[in-house]
Amino acid sequence: MINKLTFVTGLAIGYVLGTKAGRERYEQIRKLSGTVAGSPPARKAGHAAAGLGREAGVKAGRAIGDHLPERVGRHLPDRFGKNGTSVTTSRYGQGL
Repeated sequence: MINKLTFVTGLAIGYVLGTKAGRERYEQIRKLSGTVAGSPPARKAGHAAAGLGREAGVKAGRAIGDHLPERVGRHLPDRFGKNGTSVTTSRYGQGL
């Protein structure tokens, strides 16, 4: 709820400031932001951030994959063994 309120407040402030600044100022800001975003340092930083995000995603996926079967096994022992290995098969003939 607070995030929505913050967003709406920011939107309202941006609208008011934008209407007071006018179209000419908007075009100046748009051109400047395009120039900054297209600069080599900004591109380099963007690629670095994307790489870090991918690495974090892979690491999180591995951590979940390593621990999920054993935790599921604790809560569903009739379906999974203690170590997470399937002890029964589904109706399609494959384990979960």
